[in-house]
Amino acid sequence: MARLPRIDIPGVPQHVIARGVDRGPCFFDESDYLEYLECVRAAATVAGVAVHAFVLMTNHIHLLATGCLPRSVSAMMQSIGRRYVRRINQTYSRTGTLFEGRFRASLVQSERYMLTCMRYIELNPVRAGMVSNPADYRWSSYRSNAGGMEAIDWLRPHEEYLGLGSNKDLRTAAYRELFSAPIDPGDIDAIRLHVNKDCVLGGERFQAAIAATLGRRAHVERVGRPGNPAP
Repeated sequence: MARLPRIDIPGVPQHVIARGVDRGPCFFDESDYLEYLECVRAAATVAGVAVHAFVLMTNHIHLLATGCLPRSVSAMMQSIGRRYVRRINQTYSRTGTLFEGRFRASLVQSERYMLTCMRYIELNPVRAGMVSNPADYRWSSYRSNAGGMEAIDWLRPHEEYLGLGSNKDLRTAAYRELFSAPIDPGDIDAIRLHVNKDCVLGGERFQAAIAATLGRRAHVERVGRPGNPAP
C-alpha cells in the first residue's frame, strides 16, 4: 500500500521522531550529541524552522518544531540526516545509514497539546529511568525552557509557552510547575499513537479542518495492527 503524503502545514507545530536503524544507537560519544545539536541549529536556520523542544536519546530523537513553509520540517530533517550520518561514518569508519529511512511526525494542535507535548519530550529520560529529574539530563531542551543556566539561543519559544507569563522569570517558573504533576496517561497514549501513525494530534474539529485543507485523512483509523510504541 502506498504511503499517504506527509501532513504538513506551515505554522502548525510538528512532533518529530527519528529512530536508529533496528533501534540501534545514534550517539556513541558526547561529541556526537554536540554535533547533532549543531546540525539541528544550522538546518533549522536554513530551512526556516522554529525548534521549540527536543531530546536526544541513545537510539532516537524527538523534536517539536514549526516550519514557515511547506516541507520546511522535512527539509530540515533531510539536511540533519545527511550531515550527521556523514560525520558519524567518517569518525567511526562505518558505512551505510544510521536512521530509519522515514522519520515519523504528527501535527500538534497548539491550544490542546503544545505544552503537554513539550513535557512528554523533555520527560523522556525520566520515563526511561536514566534520571529522576529532567534537569539532570543534559541532552534536552528542559534546562533552557525551564530557566536553567544552559540557555539555548537557537530555541524559538512557541506562543503557548510565551503565554505562561509576562516575563522570562514568570514563564520559566510556570513551566517548571507544569512538571510537578504527571502527564495524563491518556495524553501519553494519544501522543504516541498519533506520531506513530503520522496523523494529527488534536480534537475532532481540528483534525477535520486539516483533512479538508489537505484532502486526506488526518485522524487515526483504529483498525489493524498497532504501530511501534514511541518511547
